[in-house]
Amino acid sequence: MVNQIKENFNNFMNDNYRKGIILAGGKGTRLRPITFSVCKQLLPLYNKPAIYYPLTTLMLSGIREFLIIVNPGDLNSFKSLLGNGEHLGITISYKIQKKPDGIAQAFTIGEEFIGESCVALILGDNFFYGNSLPDILVKSSKEKEGATIFASEVIDPERYGVVDFDKDFKVRSIIEKPKDPKTNFAITGLYFYDNKVVEYSKLLKPSKRGELEITDLNMIYLKNKELDVTLFGRAIIWHDTGTFDSLFETASLVKSIENKQRSRIGCPEEIAWRMGWINNDELMSSIKKYKGNEYGKYLKDLIYQENMF
Repeated sequence: MVNQIKENFNNFMNDNYRKGIILAGGKGTRLRPITFSVCKQLLPLYNKPAIYYPLTTLMLSGIREFLIIVNPGDLNSFKSLLGNGEHLGITISYKIQKKPDGIAQAFTIGEEFIGESCVALILGDNFFYGNSLPDILVKSSKEKEGATIFASEVIDPERYGVVDFDKDFKVRSIIEKPKDPKTNFAITGLYFYDNKVVEYSKLLKPSKRGELEITDLNMIYLKNKELDVTLFGRAIIWHDTGTFDSLFETASLVKSIENKQRSRIGCPEEIAWRMGWINNDELMSSIKKYKGNEYGKYLKDLIYQENMF
């Protein structure tokens, strides 16, 4: 998968106009009591912190500049885990979200970071996996105008923003947490926007829930005929890991896949190395942190196998 993304992105990597924001704030109320002392984005998903999976999803898009938005009490934990990203050949900065006032708040918090760039936003508790995912990420990352969001069929659409189609299967509207959903296609926590997202986000008013709704932002793009909704097929898996069941199911999925094949999911050191952002020596420097550990052995074997061929 990573070799595929590197090949497809080869002519695009130096034109790095898109930045990435990972929203890792919130209170994690659905996961209490385990989130009383640890935020949900730092909980383990099988053998890695949950934040690794959205981070690597954006890395697969070719993004190398990141802003992670966190709660005030979690900042040091994230810095301890990821630092400034130098060991991955990327840059990571941090901003505090004092109060979780909605997903769309990420763009006002991150305005200075975004600057004149396009931006991708991913929720820190979302998990994406699939062989066709890299192609979709690259295509979306290359778009310089408008917005691209993604929808996936779910059994509980009332929990999400839901896409409503007309008879020609064109998007008519997006309804936030409808009581009577007209479709089962929920908007996932992955969004690609052009630079107008900062301007549009400033037009938003708090909803009845008191939040700046990402659905309202997407509706601005839709009304301006600047929104593309890509439907994920069965080959792409999306999990929102904000509940006990989904957290367990995702961890079990990762365990099952990794135990049946040699490759790992959500491994930022591997992706950085395969993308050519770090070399063998830099990867070996990271491996020292995992001495006597299966994760470190896996990374070391990557270099060993490359030298064999």
